[in-house]
Amino acid sequence: MLSVAILTATLSCARAPAQATPNPASGPVVLEWTPPALAQLSSEAAVKSSFTLDRAMLGAASAFMPDSDAETKQAIAKIDGVSVHSLRFGAAGVADAASVDAIRQAYHLRGWKHLVTTDTANKGPLQNGTTDVWLVLDGVNVRGAVVLAETPKSLTLITVAGNLSPVDLLHLRGHFGIPSFNGSDFKAAKDN
Repeated sequence: MLSVAILTATLSCARAPAQATPNPASGPVVLEWTPPALAQLSSEAAVKSSFTLDRAMLGAASAFMPDSDAETKQAIAKIDGVSVHSLRFGAAGVADAASVDAIRQAYHLRGWKHLVTTDTANKGPLQNGTTDVWLVLDGVNVRGAVVLAETPKSLTLITVAGNLSPVDLLHLRGHFGIPSFNGSDFKAAKDN
């Protein structure tokens, strides 16, 4: 009887790490999860803000959009939630480039598909910055997307959960913290 209790406890402990960082390929995208390196960078930031919009809040926000933006409203209706973490650094800028790279690596390790990287020099969605986009796909539809926008003095991580077509993602540019970008500014990502 004691060995059954020990075995049960051991199996429960063995499952705990998998539950702490769920694999997006095996279930819904968890908006609350962020790479551990983001906490390190957050402690170094001069200004930080985070917010999450659930389906009800997104629906209320889309009600204020003009009827001429019907395609964006339809895309918003397919979103389960959006989570935004924004960090602003002082004059020294982002203190730890290794932590930013650890954020990128965390999504790779979780099985997210690195879609594109932009590296801008006074053009595109950011001035002198880098933007990465990762997706979790369900066939051709997108169940989740992450945008990491980095400038010399700021870092913004946006997570979107839902069931979107790739065209829906284009309609969401410029809304809810998602950078407004021109698709021709992106270059194909190298697989890590």
